[in-house]
Amino acid sequence: MPRRFIRAVRVAQIVGAAAAVIVLAILFLPRGSGGGARADVEQPDLNVAVVPAADSAGFFVALHQGLFTAQGLHVRFKPAVSSATVINAQALGQASDRVDISCGNYVSYIQAQENYDEGKRSASASDAMVAANLDIFAEGSVMDPGAQGLYVMPGSRIRTLADLRGQVIGVNAPGNILYLLAASVMTDHGLRASAAHFAYYPLPEMAAMLKAGKVDVAVLPEPFASQAEQSMGVTPLADLDQGATSAFPVQGCAATRQWAARHPKTLAAFRTAFEQGQRIADTSRSAVEQAMEALPKPLGVTPVTAAVMALDSYPVGPVDAVRIQRVADEMRQFLGFPDFNARSMIGG
Repeated sequence: MPRRFIRAVRVAQIVGAAAAVIVLAILFLPRGSGGGARADVEQPDLNVAVVPAADSAGFFVALHQGLFTAQGLHVRFKPAVSSATVINAQALGQASDRVDISCGNYVSYIQAQENYDEGKRSASASDAMVAANLDIFAEGSVMDPGAQGLYVMPGSRIRTLADLRGQVIGVNAPGNILYLLAASVMTDHGLRASAAHFAYYPLPEMAAMLKAGKVDVAVLPEPFASQAEQSMGVTPLADLDQGATSAFPVQGCAATRQWAARHPKTLAAFRTAFEQGQRIADTSRSAVEQAMEALPKPLGVTPVTAAVMALDSYPVGPVDAVRIQRVADEMRQFLGFPDFNARSMIGG
């Protein structure tokens, strides 16, 4: 069933019965947050930086349902605005802006690891590079249809991917996962990424930039895509879940190897709760909707958006090195990235 018809059905199911969005303070406190810390957890209070998107549904379900608390952890959710800033905060370990664990896109993690390895090999490595020695300890999401896409304003003269030549495409950061997905799909349709121009705006601002004509096409993940469809009538140009990036791994969770070595019981407790959230997110759409609605303003979504947004798949178990290697291979093809063994970042 086409995505727009699925959305129409979902809207019809909830219109007239939508509850008010839960209003929270800056800290997103899960239910049952008063539990005490387990005696064997080295660090019960954790700062966890996560991208506030549907890719992170498993984390938000675990937070909303108190699964971290049940493991003796007090998790403070920090919205991840910039992968570079988040990874730097992890690497530096500064108390003022501490990030213990992050959940973000694999492209940024692999870039940071290569920069770290290059820094050890070469004294010419720049201090400005985002570099960290990382352990990807859990998979976050695998793309499903509709979860990431290219969007245009209604009435746009851009009707097919071939029309992207010479156009401005909005992406939230240079050379990241969304750029990689767009470049891959364009190439699959006979158009080099260099044939278009890319402009960079934060995801919460992207739809407004599309409406204002600052970009001709926007790369939007969920829930930003559904929000833009509802508020501005944007229309899908292409689903990024196709061709070489079909069922593509998008996001995972990582800690620095130094932090992981010092906090093995804390990391195990976090992973236990996270994977419980993943299982729920992968089998209960209503649980995801409730968790996404309960995010603090302005990150939380309306019940209508929660009901119609497309979701990913949320894997559990050991990190699949073969799956993550797909990201490194695509980075080599479209970002000029060197050969990289993704297995080196897993299980260390």
